[in-house]
Amino acid sequence: MTAAATDTVEVDLGGRTVRIPRDGLYDRYRMDTPLDEIAADPRVRDVDFFRALPKARVDSPIGPTRTPNFYYAMSSARLTMLAPTRAIRRRLPEELTPLEVAPGLGLVSVMFFRYDVCDIDFYTEAAVGVAVRPARHGGPGVADLASALGGDHLHSYVLSLPVNTEIAQVRGHDGYGFPKWVTDLDVDITAASTSARVATADGGVDLAFSARTPRQRAHASGAKVSTLTSYTRRGNAWFATLNQTNVLATGTSPFPRGIDLTLGEGRMSDDVRSLRPIRAIALDVNTGAQAALHMPVPISVR
Repeated sequence: MTAAATDTVEVDLGGRTVRIPRDGLYDRYRMDTPLDEIAADPRVRDVDFFRALPKARVDSPIGPTRTPNFYYAMSSARLTMLAPTRAIRRRLPEELTPLEVAPGLGLVSVMFFRYDVCDIDFYTEAAVGVAVRPARHGGPGVADLASALGGDHLHSYVLSLPVNTEIAQVRGHDGYGFPKWVTDLDVDITAASTSARVATADGGVDLAFSARTPRQRAHASGAKVSTLTSYTRRGNAWFATLNQTNVLATGTSPFPRGIDLTLGEGRMSDDVRSLRPIRAIALDVNTGAQAALHMPVPISVR
């Protein structure tokens, strides 16, 4: 047995066997981590946000689990770009409608996440997503746009969502319906700089990003909570997944300069190219945040 194997244990998720860190949070607590233990972790600012979010036991495609999935210490970056609505529509299911900032122009994003303390242990993640109008929402588009641009509540459809651990892939793909796969994925976010690299299966570059981190502003826990609703389809059924983010330190660079987005040969880069982005309009970076990811719920779409 290899040294790496002795540091992991096997668990079953809906008939799929995955390896997880031995004695990690998931190995010990199976999504029911004691908050008092987390509060003692020096990487975690506090756990007040989570005390108001009781967990519930639910049945799911990955077996019985508890929801929400808590992310106690994380950081993230989002590069938002303008793209032609025509290109966006070609990548969306017909039931969803792009969110437009102007006639013929929509919003696409490349995102990176680093989860340092989480119920399913440390992992990194990247995404290519499209801003859409809320399902079955007949109100004025300007209200949806204002909410999205303000970061209050964004609705999205995700095209690609690579991760670097098996458990994150199986839970995300089988449990939530997201287009997830496992690959080498490095994300480094500090107050000075933000960088990420997503590898292809043969070790090449799928997508890489680097930029100066926007100046950060600290927020009290609970003072700035944003929500993201993501739509997924399993068979003929549609689901909505809610993510609540408790932002603790954040900054934004409008029309950012000096960013380096490198498109290589891989699934993420192919998705970005297919959207034909025109220019970057914002770089949002959270050097400190927490999140609660709820299990998806059925939703009707037009």
